[in-house]
Amino acid sequence: MPTFTVVPVEDVEDGSNSGAAAGGNRPISLGKIFSEEQEADNSEDPFSEDDNRRESSAFINPDMDTETYYEGKNMALFEEEMDSTPMVSSFLNKLANYTNLTQGVREHEEAEDGVRRAAVPHMGTFIGVYLPCMQNILGVILFLRLTWIVGTAGILGSFAIVSMCCICTLLTAISMSAIATNGVVPAGGSYYMISRSLGPEFGGAVGLCLYLGTTFAGSLYILGTIEILLLYIIPPEKVVKETTANDMRIYGTCCLLLMALVVFVGVKYVNKLALVFLSCVVLSIMATYAGAIKTAIKPSNFSVCLLGNRTLKNEMFEKCAKTDVELWKLFCDSPYPNATCDEYFALNNLTEIQATPGVLGEVINDNLWGNYGPDNMVIEKKNLSSVPAEANNDKLKNYVFNDWATYFTLLVGIYFPSVTGIMAGSNRSGDLRDAQRSIPIGTILAILTTSFIYISFVVLFGACIEGVVLRDKFGFSVKTKPVISILAWPSPWVIVIGSFFSCCGAGLQSLTGAPRLLQAIARDGIIPFLQVFGHGKANGEPTWALLLTVGICEIGILIASLDHVAPILSMYVKLCLLSLRMSLCLSLMFISSWIYALVVIVIAGCIYKYIEYKGAVKEWGDGIRGLSLNAARYALIRLEEAPLHTKNWRPQLLVLCKLNSDLEVKHPRLLSFTTQLKAGKGLTIVCSVLEGTYMTRGDDAKKGEQNLKAAMAAEKTKGFSHVVVSSSLRDGFSILIQSAGLGGMKHNAVLMAWPTGWKQDRDSSARRNFIETVRETTSAHQALLVAKNIDHFPGNQERLKEGTIDVWWIVHDGGLLMLLPFLLSQHKVWRKCKMRIFTVAQMDDNSIQMKKDLQMFLYQLRLNAVVEVVEMHDSDISAFTYEKTLMMEQRSQMLKQMQLSRTEREREAQLIHDRNTASHSAANDKAAGATSDRVHMTWTKDKLQNERNKHKENMAVKDINHSNVRRMHTAVKLNEVVVKKSCNSELVLLNMPGPPKNKKGDENYMEFLEVLMEGLDRVLLVRGGGREVITIYS
Repeated sequence: MPTFTVVPVEDVEDGSNSGAAAGGNRPISLGKIFSEEQEADNSEDPFSEDDNRRESSAFINPDMDTETYYEGKNMALFEEEMDSTPMVSSFLNKLANYTNLTQGVREHEEAEDGVRRAAVPHMGTFIGVYLPCMQNILGVILFLRLTWIVGTAGILGSFAIVSMCCICTLLTAISMSAIATNGVVPAGGSYYMISRSLGPEFGGAVGLCLYLGTTFAGSLYILGTIEILLLYIIPPEKVVKETTANDMRIYGTCCLLLMALVVFVGVKYVNKLALVFLSCVVLSIMATYAGAIKTAIKPSNFSVCLLGNRTLKNEMFEKCAKTDVELWKLFCDSPYPNATCDEYFALNNLTEIQATPGVLGEVINDNLWGNYGPDNMVIEKKNLSSVPAEANNDKLKNYVFNDWATYFTLLVGIYFPSVTGIMAGSNRSGDLRDAQRSIPIGTILAILTTSFIYISFVVLFGACIEGVVLRDKFGFSVKTKPVISILAWPSPWVIVIGSFFSCCGAGLQSLTGAPRLLQAIARDGIIPFLQVFGHGKANGEPTWALLLTVGICEIGILIASLDHVAPILSMYVKLCLLSLRMSLCLSLMFISSWIYALVVIVIAGCIYKYIEYKGAVKEWGDGIRGLSLNAARYALIRLEEAPLHTKNWRPQLLVLCKLNSDLEVKHPRLLSFTTQLKAGKGLTIVCSVLEGTYMTRGDDAKKGEQNLKAAMAAEKTKGFSHVVVSSSLRDGFSILIQSAGLGGMKHNAVLMAWPTGWKQDRDSSARRNFIETVRETTSAHQALLVAKNIDHFPGNQERLKEGTIDVWWIVHDGGLLMLLPFLLSQHKVWRKCKMRIFTVAQMDDNSIQMKKDLQMFLYQLRLNAVVEVVEMHDSDISAFTYEKTLMMEQRSQMLKQMQLSRTEREREAQLIHDRNTASHSAANDKAAGATSDRVHMTWTKDKLQNERNKHKENMAVKDINHSNVRRMHTAVKLNEVVVKKSCNSELVLLNMPGPPKNKKGDENYMEFLEVLMEGLDRVLLVRGGGREVITIYS
């Protein structure tokens, strides 16, 4: 036996084969040798190309080099599944190279700079989440409205407002953190998390509301910017003289266009200036804390002038004394001492008090409780006395007064936008190094920090600033300066400049983020008419979305009031938070403004229904599906806890459909009739059966199920579809009848079409399948509906303008015959058809009393129908009945004989095959065996003729079965009456007699049913399930 020595070899480079051929001892690669042999084999055997290709293609890459080929051999056990189940190393490599960045600000910056930056997210928790949230939370409300909220609601009321809003955002952040830590968060931020968690319908509705909220936030910040600019920075040089609102509109529009131009041209400058804007906010907050500490040492120089107990606007005079000429002119008609002055001015003295007494003062007791008031109410100091006088409306403009009525819920709506910046960090998820870690930590820390700042400011404002100054919204009593600025150290201008840049930065951030949010929604394709806003510049900049954002933002600016825009913003943002934290946000929405809350909920509901109706189908593995499954499981378990009451009985249909050779639905009108009967309510299961095994016909089953779904959609049938592959149709239908449905949601009725061609089929399988289905539904206590001429039934688009639905109530089946026409009459196809009920009376019955009882029964059921009692007298059995019965039995006997003959022939053929096989195995006795083992067919021509003659003689002398004669007589007489009364009816409902208990009479059963329905076009045979389905009791 030869021995072999294995030595290590290495591949030879191209061009080195000459050395090896020349007798060199350089080893040659086995892989190359085998590959050359394989090529040679392929050239010699051209027919083996497919086999070789199939064998080599089983590996991951058939064109790999030899080293990779042999390295993959140790995974050969899994090589056939590599396409669907890759190796762990490949999977981890894909995860490592995964990027969650989308085109946006960074691409825009790269396009402007011409430098390609690394595409790896680099922001951490502090820069990427904490600081953006701080910048958006600490904004316009803090600097322009918080002092007014504290003065109006008091320290306790303000503490309650701040606490409610902060708790709401904290709980929302916790919920958002649960979503963020559940998996990788790609770019898209809050909208991505909400839509992927709650589904496309909720995601689209909430996403659009979040977009509108972000857009109106831009309006809010721009209005805050203009308010600071016009009131506190530049002299009040108004473009329009009539109202201040027009000034806000004109300057706000110009500011909006300027900011939109900056966003369109230089987004990178917005991002670079973000740190500068945040620095201004931080400096302003530090200056406020420093000023509060300074008041404990030395009160500020700001003072407030009071006339009596009324607060005066001191912008027009320098000294709080009646000797001041400018002050005198405000209340008197001339500057001379003998001038006629306002009565209240003459009777009361002027008092000058410190605007910021400091933390050591006693103003905290005065500011502890709220001071709400109506519109145009003059702000007064409560503990200061005054002499009442008749009011002079011309002089009221010299006092500080409420510009509108104040109440607690209004303050909640105005304050809430200050805490809506918690989404700023999650919106930058595409730029974060580790979004799963940074979003929860950064957002919660920012909320805790800002909550401490707001609560501490509430206490400091109430403890340091006089109450009448706090209630002065615009600071008219302190030389028209922001009230918070009089507490700042070293100068009020720190607050003025800081708040101005803070509002500018927040406005730019809103105009930058809102178009990208709209672009993300449009690119998801869930709202078809928004798809145009998914396009933009070549670098992905959302140009069209920016134009729409500017247009919507202009609507907010035209409102020209920061206090009116704030509640609108609150509603949209609260609805977004509502998707994450239900109860508290919903309560805050209606506390703030129930009108705005209803409007926003209606808008979101309309968007939801639009997406549900026309939006693109998306499956994101959302939580709504999980909730639906949980609710369905709970409902199914509850349904099984107690038996179904008669009042709750409805036909839950199992529709047995047939598929043709192309796997299309053979009778689409069966689905139309199902839609008309069910009207989309209850359970409908549409099923079909394919013969074979699932291994060989699995693809056909899937295709058939798709065709079933398409047919159901075309016929507007709402329900479930399923295709079963079974070894026989009979077994498949039996499985469906037994096991279709789940738990308490199981069918209680079976709908099928009448097998029209059962007489022409030489194979009796259709007849047997039908009869066995009838028997199984009866055994399962399920109702059975059999539609004859189903293709002649009206479609869903047809309208029967007149006609009748005739019910032939022969035996009581539980009331199903009464229920079905009522359900059909609810559909628009059958709505104009009248209902007629016929019942059969025998000789011993009182026809008149039967009609009265039936009419009373229908009245109690609230059914509007015409009642008629048909009398069937006993009559002799006609010759036609005998002839019909004789023909039926002769046909049955012939079919049985043909079946026996076919069976005998099959057995004879099998015997011939077996004996011929045995004769071939005896080669030595071929001649003798051929003579001795020759097979003679049992059925010779003469024997067949004799059997036929014998069969005819037997049939001639055989007596007719009297039971069949009686049944045929009943069928003939009933058919005569039904045809006479209902031949022109749109639909006839008949009691379906059950099959004989003795299976030998199955052939005759089908004949009886054919005779019963003969001459009728649309017939529905109804067989009850053995229980009452209607009741006269409420």
